[in-house]
Amino acid sequence: MKLKIGLTFLTGIAVGALLLVGFVDPTWASEADGDGIIEAGEDETEALAKAAQNPVANLISLPFQNNTHFGFGPRDKTQNILNIQPVWPFELTKDWNLITRTIIPIVSQPGLSPGQDRETGLGDITFTGFLSPSDSGKVTWGVGPIFLFPSATDKRLGADKWGLGPSIVVIGMPGNWVVGSLFSNLWSIGGSGNEDVNLFTWQVIANYNLSNGWYLTSTPIITADWEARSSDKWTVPVGGGFGKIFRVGSLPPMNAQIQGFYNAAKPDISGRWSMRVQLQLMFPKSR
Repeated sequence: MKLKIGLTFLTGIAVGALLLVGFVDPTWASEADGDGIIEAGEDETEALAKAAQNPVANLISLPFQNNTHFGFGPRDKTQNILNIQPVWPFELTKDWNLITRTIIPIVSQPGLSPGQDRETGLGDITFTGFLSPSDSGKVTWGVGPIFLFPSATDKRLGADKWGLGPSIVVIGMPGNWVVGSLFSNLWSIGGSGNEDVNLFTWQVIANYNLSNGWYLTSTPIITADWEARSSDKWTVPVGGGFGKIFRVGSLPPMNAQIQGFYNAAKPDISGRWSMRVQLQLMFPKSR
């Protein structure tokens, strides 16, 4: 039953993506300054790059982020997580925006005990709503709640818990740089899972924009599971990669990137290396 619900949900996501492409203004704006993305002296590609790297930019986008973790589990197999991450901003007033960010994970996880098969399905969904000023000067920020939904199609792919907590993001854009941090902490508030959730997440954001849409990037996600034993508490990846803003015909602008990470600290179950590949569709407003 859960699998059927998960597949139905994924079908809804695919249809939603098509509707997004169909109903967001298909002109894709030769300039993206209708929502204040472009600043004086910037061209469109430069402005889109900075907007794509800013979690609270007033920009509709649909990122597909694939994370591959090598050496996972007692038999050193591969775990793969595809995160579908629609971002949709709403203008509450002329001074305030609400930036909504949903993360829908599709997980493929190897067996963790003898005779246990690989399990593939939907993981637990998180939703964040950032309240952010429409004009915050040189430093952009957002604050709001993060919610955890027990949507996993198998108990191995999620905590089977409802969760709630705070989230905050701070971003600066000096020169060619986009730098900042995104913090959150989730606590379980109900559900039938056996283990409580108390998870801290810190995403470091560091991007340096080059010419012609190219950029260097390092956005590791550091986590602390406060419920785990001390040796399994922290995951601290170190690494980075590169990306590019580009167009294909009349399609909306896209952002592609690849990063590699080494886990300087990790739980016993995790491997030392991981790779992230992302393709992001962007829908800038026209004038």
